Amino acid sequence: MGFFKNIRAKRWFKFITNTYVLILIFFVIWMLLFDSNSYLIHKELNEDIDALEQNKEFYQNEIRKDQEFIKKLSDSFELEKFAREKYYLKRDSEDIYIIEVEDSVKKDE
Repeated sequence: MGFFKNIRAKRWFKFITNTYVLILIFFVIWMLLFDSNSYLIHKELNEDIDALEQNKEFYQNEIRKDQEFIKKLSDSFELEKFAREKYYLKRDSEDIYIIEVEDSVKKDE
């Protein structure tokens, strides 16, 4: 019993057990951890925003590259070169020969 009386007599114990202080502590803990606007949720949302901004930068760079490629293909010689290399297209009077290097052919084992 004497131990609890000594603790109750301390100034900090009286301050912490004050009703207003207890309500304030409960409110702060609730707002930081449990509320729908809590710090943890804000932290998670900020991480999502950062990831989306990185995706945005990546896709903007890809759009820039594609726009440059489209601009390059507006030239008829570049368009013909692309069609020949990518889709093996040819003119009516031409024949296409595909030469395979031995390293590029898969061997059946």
